[in-house]
Amino acid sequence: MATVKKTVKKTEKKPAAKKTATKTAATKTAVKKPAAKTAVKKTAVKKTTVKKSDVKKPAAKTASAKTAVKAAVKKPAAKTAAVKKTTAKKPAVSAAVKKNTTRVINKPVEAKQPEAHFDDIDPNVKYRDLFEAFKMGKLPFSQGFIVSSFFNDTSAYSIYEIVSYAGVKEIFPTGDGLQFVTGGKKLHILVEPDTYHFKPVEPVSRAEGERIPKRFNELETIIAKNQCRIMVAKEPVETYGSFTVLRPQGINFAVVFYQLPDMFASIARFFEDSLNRQRKIPQSDARKAALFIVDTLKKHMGFEGEYS
Repeated sequence: MATVKKTVKKTEKKPAAKKTATKTAATKTAVKKPAAKTAVKKTAVKKTTVKKSDVKKPAAKTASAKTAVKAAVKKPAAKTAAVKKTTAKKPAVSAAVKKNTTRVINKPVEAKQPEAHFDDIDPNVKYRDLFEAFKMGKLPFSQGFIVSSFFNDTSAYSIYEIVSYAGVKEIFPTGDGLQFVTGGKKLHILVEPDTYHFKPVEPVSRAEGERIPKRFNELETIIAKNQCRIMVAKEPVETYGSFTVLRPQGINFAVVFYQLPDMFASIARFFEDSLNRQRKIPQSDARKAALFIVDTLKKHMGFEGEYS
């Protein structure tokens, strides 16, 4: 019986030993596993140290980038300086060109090419305002007609001047108008209302702003239905060397007609319209006067001979 008990006890103790051993082994392994985790942490720390070393490399790149930026900044600066030098020289050249622009533009057109300056002019444009044409660089130099008006502010008393010119050497602005360096011919037209008080006075002897350099026997007179008189000079007055066209004031005008195939027809329509609408001349009389004006231009102020 006693022997049996011991055996039982032994058998009971053995499992206890296994459990203890198992627990101890489990504890040891449990303890070791955290140690492994700690090792992992250390390696993680080491990785962070590696990252610190990696941080240094971007710093080196940044330094090289800064030097590259400095070099890039310096290079454009050199280019800018070069550009400044070249741009400083170019305006000097353009200034010289500006000084000589008038000389180049104002060269007279050769007789062999009398219509060369009409290449850039619209054939549908029969005439332009004289001073606008000058600004646009579209004033004809070889030949042209200029029509100017001088209207009285208080009555229908009016003076028209028609200038034909050719072979212009130079055109330049003055204080009161444009001066043409060339000879020309000037035709005067006088519109005298029925209420004018100095009818017997010769037009050449009338007051300033009302006179023209002609006498009655040098004028062709057309009496309109409303008793206004349109007096057209039979022959033009010649100018030598140069002449000046005054800048128009108020409702007055100064226009230039281009040397186109229908130029005289355009001048006739222009005068008919101006006499009728602006000076209140009846339509039929305005047309009659306009046709006489154009006939005089063709006869005495054409571009044949000395103007060809």
